[in-house]
Amino acid sequence: MNNHQSTPEQTRLERGKHALAEIDGEAGEKVIEALADIAPDFSRYLLEFAFGDIYSRPGLGLREREIATIAALTALGNARPQLEVHIEAALNVGVSRDEITETIMQMAVYAGFPAALNGLFAAKAVFAARSPL
Repeated sequence: MNNHQSTPEQTRLERGKHALAEIDGEAGEKVIEALADIAPDFSRYLLEFAFGDIYSRPGLGLREREIATIAALTALGNARPQLEVHIEAALNVGVSRDEITETIMQMAVYAGFPAALNGLFAAKAVFAARSPL
């Protein structure tokens, strides 16, 4: 199940901010800050819906949610910045580099080799920036 506990008294926004901090840390906060001058409402929607409602639900743990997100973003093939943020998030919540790599490789079957290659290069960049293999 999820690692963080939310209470019924928390607003969607409070739950979202807590989940974002736990999952994405500084990278997530940078996304929210980058939206402040162009679409502050969108950043609130992202916090409330994606993190306050969906990521805070019981049923899947944060590890499983990030694996699913990496798979989806890899399959899209055109979301490298978001994929890199979620690779970081996956590492933050305990997904191993090998599990991330295998998840991305699995997408070659369903999304094609170009999407998987793009995903692997995104993972390589995140891994290198975080620390050498």
